[in-house]
Amino acid sequence: MKKIFEILFSRKALPYLLAFFTTALTCLIGVVWFVCRLPASPLDEINVSSSESKLTTRGEYLARLGDCGACHSIGGKQPYAGGLKMVTPLGAIYSTNITPDPELGIGMYSLGDFDRAVRQGVGHDGHRLYPAMPYPSYAKMSDEDIKALYAFFRDDVKPAHVTNKENEIPFLLNIRWPLAFWNLLFVPHHPYTEKKEHDVQWNRGAYLIEGAGHCGACHTPRSALAMNEKGLDDSHKSFLSGALIDNWYAPSLRNESDTGLGRWSENDIFQFLKEGRNTYGVVFGSMAEVYNNSTQFMTDEDLHAMAHYLKSLPANEKTGEKKWEYQAETTSPHSKGEKLYAQKCGTCHGQDGKGRTPWIAPLAGSASSLIPEKASAINITLNGSPRVITNAVPDAYRMPSFRKQLTDEEIANILSYIRSSWGNEASEVKTSEVAKLRQETHSASPSVTILQIK
Repeated sequence: MKKIFEILFSRKALPYLLAFFTTALTCLIGVVWFVCRLPASPLDEINVSSSESKLTTRGEYLARLGDCGACHSIGGKQPYAGGLKMVTPLGAIYSTNITPDPELGIGMYSLGDFDRAVRQGVGHDGHRLYPAMPYPSYAKMSDEDIKALYAFFRDDVKPAHVTNKENEIPFLLNIRWPLAFWNLLFVPHHPYTEKKEHDVQWNRGAYLIEGAGHCGACHTPRSALAMNEKGLDDSHKSFLSGALIDNWYAPSLRNESDTGLGRWSENDIFQFLKEGRNTYGVVFGSMAEVYNNSTQFMTDEDLHAMAHYLKSLPANEKTGEKKWEYQAETTSPHSKGEKLYAQKCGTCHGQDGKGRTPWIAPLAGSASSLIPEKASAINITLNGSPRVITNAVPDAYRMPSFRKQLTDEEIANILSYIRSSWGNEASEVKTSEVAKLRQETHSASPSVTILQIK
């Protein structure tokens, strides 16, 4: 050890040590500068007039399109005042107050500050936002749309003097400066650029789905280590290929025949987004909230563009893979779940599993009955689904909660019966899987909640 020390600090070694420490110090200073700097915004020097009514109207539409209210509002409370609890692998994160309150909201934000928060994930004071805020998707929004959104929040949203809640993330995991490097690696650095090989409608659909609509935030799987979306556009096979999120499984929006949108036409997709239902299913779980507060308010032109884009995404299924076909004779007779299904489910969903379309979803051939992931099937049976609201009118056919009526074993038996009947061929549901979700979830509220956005 003494010899090593003598060699390191000999006269010959000193110039090398000096060079090493100088380089290390320079790198350290560079890292500190990088993580602490306030990123530039192309909108820093631009002012938005408060008299531009067309701009605020456009901004209101964009707020609906981006479904800002779903995360930043709580039913019965003032819109955009925050407070919604979101469970993440790191811990609980609470949405923030984004009303124009000058002290507790974003009232002191300039257009550049607003842009940094929405498209770069950096707050007014330079702190990094958690990617629970889908800024990797919003990064693709145009400068003009950011200006319109800013004008709406500044001029049309009522200020709410509501204090933000503290996040519930353990020490060390709550250190945010590493997010500067996360953003460098995983966030687009320029708005959406039209692809000339596709038509205008396709590009509009891509802009909406990849950008403001942030569909990938739920429907794209994430890496286990960095928790980034595995793809942000159609060039990645993982993009919109389905993902588990908050104890629901957001299914594939690609064109797999059984577990995606392969059997759906463009008009089927349009109808689902516009009316909340079609021949193949009814919105439920988190998607019911997206429909209630966002997609039903979008223009037909935009919804058709989204449908057109989604139908262009190729399936990830293997060539020659068996496709679902209705087969009444394959129903598992005399199984433990058959009698329970007849008693609890058959009246609405039909003893034949075909439902009462478009009002009550079929279970025969439904994605949740065919995919390996069981979270959505268990969750909706345990907890029911939020009420679907169209044009401010609540749906009469709400999926109820069976949490108090059925045991874990009974729910497992019913779902296993469904997943092995009418041509469905999916793995059985285990009692332990139901028990786990019972502990981690709660019943959906049967009350009617319509988020007013201003």
